[in-house]
Amino acid sequence: MSARWNRIIALVPRAAIVVHDLFMVWACWQLLHAGRYSILPDAPALPLWNVDTSLVLGIQALVFWRVGLYRGLWRFASVADLINIFKASFIGLVAIVLTLMWKRFDGVPMSVLVIYPFALSALLGAPRLLYRAWKDYQSVQSDTSGRRVLILGAGQAAEALVRDLRRSGEFDPVGLLDDAPHLQGAKLQGLPILGTLDDAAAVARETAAKLIVIAIPSLDAVGMQRVVGLCESTGVPFRTVPKLTDILQGQSLPGQLKEVAIEDLLGRKPIQPDWSLIRTWLGGRTVLVTGAGGSIGSELCRQCARHGAGRIVLLEMSELLLLTIEAELRRSFPDIEVEAVLGDCGDPAVIRHALSLHRIEAAFHAAAYKQVPVLERQLREAVRNNILATENVARACMEAKVEHFVFISTDKAVDPVNSLGASKRYAEMICQSLDQKSTHTRFVTVRFGNVLASAGSVVPVFRDQIMKGGPVTVTDPEVTRYFMTIPEACQLILQAAASASHGAIYTLDMGEPVPIRVLAEQMIRLAGKQPYKDIAIIYTGLRPGEKLHETLFYSDEDYRPTSHPKVLEAGVRTFSRDLVLGNVPKLRDAIATYDIEAIQEILFATMPEFDPLQQDAYIPSANVVPFPAREANR
Repeated sequence: MSARWNRIIALVPRAAIVVHDLFMVWACWQLLHAGRYSILPDAPALPLWNVDTSLVLGIQALVFWRVGLYRGLWRFASVADLINIFKASFIGLVAIVLTLMWKRFDGVPMSVLVIYPFALSALLGAPRLLYRAWKDYQSVQSDTSGRRVLILGAGQAAEALVRDLRRSGEFDPVGLLDDAPHLQGAKLQGLPILGTLDDAAAVARETAAKLIVIAIPSLDAVGMQRVVGLCESTGVPFRTVPKLTDILQGQSLPGQLKEVAIEDLLGRKPIQPDWSLIRTWLGGRTVLVTGAGGSIGSELCRQCARHGAGRIVLLEMSELLLLTIEAELRRSFPDIEVEAVLGDCGDPAVIRHALSLHRIEAAFHAAAYKQVPVLERQLREAVRNNILATENVARACMEAKVEHFVFISTDKAVDPVNSLGASKRYAEMICQSLDQKSTHTRFVTVRFGNVLASAGSVVPVFRDQIMKGGPVTVTDPEVTRYFMTIPEACQLILQAAASASHGAIYTLDMGEPVPIRVLAEQMIRLAGKQPYKDIAIIYTGLRPGEKLHETLFYSDEDYRPTSHPKVLEAGVRTFSRDLVLGNVPKLRDAIATYDIEAIQEILFATMPEFDPLQQDAYIPSANVVPFPAREANR
């Protein structure tokens, strides 16, 4: 009984709106007739109700319902609602005219019909807009005790933000700043635009702002760095609105304020892969991803699921990571079939089992050890997991006639000086060697540098050190690294895979190398602290196997552009494919006996360019090959 009563109570506001609108129709019809008859010397009597009035009310009520006039809320009445009202009024007029034609419009002046839709639209729209203005005024009045907010930007994002802040009741927007000259002195949602972004410090003091919100989601990295610097100069905490891509990918909620992340400052202009090409290549395919629970592997799974893969086979040796990514894919992409395999991709039986579950059409080999200092002391494991496991997966895919094999490599494979770089370079050569022997499988290598926020990367380490009050440890004041975000890297991996040629090595545009010292200083500032004052930065020296600078190509790789400006193809270097594949069994024997010296000798013999760093030495500089796409734009 109570549930039925609650439903009845819930219908009362909508019923009141229906009664209001029908009353306005009646009032409009009566007033137009009264106005028309008032100019006649012998005007006929005007009845409050007749057959014509009944027809008009019935027709207009039906039109209101069909147009969907009662789906909107008066509290949020907008231009779209006014357009809907105009539509309903004009459709109602047409229906009324067709209905009254049978009596040749007897008793209905033509001037009434001409003015009717405009007058009715005004009578229906004005109360809605007045109601919204009243509610907005109440919201503004209730915000006076809220946290005072200064907004940077005066575009659509800022307009939506002002409405959201007022609606929440916890914030009091006090003004906006924008660099556009034509906006100076104007108002947005009743809020004044008080100056340009450069005036942030002065305006923040004058308005007693307690929070600054950056509402310019289109800012690139350079622009964000400038705005963050201006915010830092005010000494006031600051936040930013999420980007549309973050909302669509479920990383942020609409209207949610978030802290400025280091990714916002290091990122580049949004990448626009050829989605049509990727979806055509990926559409309906069965995909195998090794290392599926890792940073790159899990994002590859998401991207494949999002852009058309029909089935994904997950291979992961960590049961927790496998459980996590499997649950996420099943929850987020219920229409895609997900198959999970727990095991080591270096185990031939595991790979044969994974490939036998379904007809695999594309394999992404993302499983690897990748921590440079750790692998310097664990050469055997670096070779076992990065070389032999790759050869195992690649050869099994070739025998199973998988169409595409994509190997995820690293910039450290160029002129390798550590165990990670040497093992990845050897794996690259294995893929190129097998490609020459295969008629069915296309082997592709994608090479890139550090990935922001990946497991073991420097960003989470710095963040943890800052939260604990420091110090932040940097290896060397001059050290630089290439960075990109995980989604960006995976999008370009798919782009390279979809347009790949046989045996190719593709390098992703990592932007400009970033000084790690600058990265640490910026992260400290984003945390509301001052580097060297609130948080100390200490230099510990380069760790075993680390270079000062990384490079993206060998100097003799003869790289060339591809169809995508963010992807370059490296030419195949000359090496003995028979030697590369012939030394794999020798490596297996050395691994079985844990013979480190034999492993080193095989690596030196196969890769003459492998020149390990001594623990107390480092490369003072590297032959950094510029990225042609960027050089051409300078």
